[in-house]
Amino acid sequence: MILNDRQITELAKKGLIKPFVPDLIRQTEADRPVLSYGLSSFGYDLRLSAREFRIFRHVPGTVLDPKAISPRNLESAPLHEDAHGRFFILPARSYGLGVAVERLHLPGNLTAICLGKSTYARCGIIANVTPAEAGWRGHLTLEFSNSSAADCRLYADEGIVQIVFLEGEPCTTSYATRRGKYQDQRQRITLPKR
Repeated sequence: MILNDRQITELAKKGLIKPFVPDLIRQTEADRPVLSYGLSSFGYDLRLSAREFRIFRHVPGTVLDPKAISPRNLESAPLHEDAHGRFFILPARSYGLGVAVERLHLPGNLTAICLGKSTYARCGIIANVTPAEAGWRGHLTLEFSNSSAADCRLYADEGIVQIVFLEGEPCTTSYATRRGKYQDQRQRITLPKR
């Protein structure tokens, strides 16, 4: 079963999402439009943290290894700001990593799937479909591909992906009990550990 807004709100009171925004926010208190974040009908729009964003770069003589990604292949992107808000720039045809503002704490009967927002999809930004398994807790590392021929802004502290919660019977082995390598991620980009 997919959780609705009432169910998500009840679980948020027990620590599912922190900080929890009980409404879908589309503008700041100063009436500046933002990419929506917060509670929606059957999901929750997570925000991109302003703390860091990294872009994969080719370093001659290196090959990306998913078992041991070299930090040399990840370049920190500067945070920019103008009248529209704070943002990172994801260059054309590149791939980058960010992290969610919100911390999740999934109980043993919930798993979640993170999906891209249509506003970014219309700009050619593809968010990797990231699962968060039952028992997982922390700040999700978010992955984005810019499939367009143009650089694109990714707005910090605004909606970036939607997470959908799926409820089932409690699992036998949760992410927590098997001690998954991404458990308790901080609000920093987490790379694979050996």
